[in-house]
Amino acid sequence: MSGHQSPLSIISVIGSMAFVAAGNGLLFTYVPFVLGQNRTEPWFAGAAVTAVALGGLIGCLIAGPLIRRVGHARLFPVSMAAVIFAALLIAFGFYPLLWVLARGIYGMASNVNFVIAQSWINHSASNSWRGKALSFFYMSYILCFGAGSFLFGHLPATGNLAPLVTILLTTVAILPIGLSNLPAPPMPPALSMLKALPLAWKISPVGLVGVLSAGGISMAIQGFTPIYVTAANMPQDKIGLMLFVMQTGLLFVQYPIGMLSDRLDRRIVMLVTCGLILLGAFAALRIDTTSPWMMMLTFALWAGAIESIYSLANAQANDRASPEHFVPLSSALLLIWSIGATAVPMLITALSYRFGPQTFIYAIVLSTLALGLFVIIRLASRGASDRKPL
Repeated sequence: MSGHQSPLSIISVIGSMAFVAAGNGLLFTYVPFVLGQNRTEPWFAGAAVTAVALGGLIGCLIAGPLIRRVGHARLFPVSMAAVIFAALLIAFGFYPLLWVLARGIYGMASNVNFVIAQSWINHSASNSWRGKALSFFYMSYILCFGAGSFLFGHLPATGNLAPLVTILLTTVAILPIGLSNLPAPPMPPALSMLKALPLAWKISPVGLVGVLSAGGISMAIQGFTPIYVTAANMPQDKIGLMLFVMQTGLLFVQYPIGMLSDRLDRRIVMLVTCGLILLGAFAALRIDTTSPWMMMLTFALWAGAIESIYSLANAQANDRASPEHFVPLSSALLLIWSIGATAVPMLITALSYRFGPQTFIYAIVLSTLALGLFVIIRLASRGASDRKPL
């Protein structure tokens, strides 16, 4: 299971995904803001968030067969083209239903991108630095996602400049990995998702459940925070700045957690992270929404802890996987992530009418408590026998 590359070898993959993330962050902020400013039906903004996850489900199902057909290197620019097409649909003008469709196409392409990138990184990494690699990859993605949100605060919300900039960034994203000489992973076996999911459970139940929870809580904070602060009448420039600052929490939370998980049992680190998420949720509920700087600090640390769950769970699972299982495992984990990322936003959208914009905070609390309980049960039943192999 040991990789044969140095940590620097994966820079091209991380670089390409960083440019994609910047474009994604720009549109993730632009779409709910414009929907809110144009007084559309309230469910449209939630539907745009849910459509991303629904498209992601499709992306998980088609990623493996497409990689087997054309390989990682050829499929990557194809999935980038789908991201560009989705941004182009938004650039055509303000048509809410078309925008929801575009977000679904983006979700599909995004998960294909992640299957390619994650399987490539896991193939190159060894167990001794996989946690740092995945944390750095995800941290870079989220920070650049935040940079895209910050960029939105300095672009006109009217017109189509924002989606056009997304198209530019995604086009540039093709270059680093297209010019890389990093060896591609081997073709994955023809393993259906009906077999990949039980395989993922067999390899790491904690990894599978952790990714399921990560999908729900990550999509909740990334998708509904712009809606939450728009409803609180925060101005456009402050929204863009807040969503950028929010992602910087990964520097102070996620990467140290990833480094710690390479030295300790990842399940213990996951429990500590769950505790940090619960503390962040309590602070988010009590923060004064008229104090943008306190909101920025609170949400930065909270988001850093939330986004750590995915990389922890992913590393936990891949520690135990053989190289030929990296692609089907990545597809299965992303499918489970998408299920969580679909179910939780749908539930939040349905309940927001009754409990208000802060509903997503309660949803994060419940999901985190469920994950923490499951990890405790696994620790009690498996103990040291389920630690990562050296």
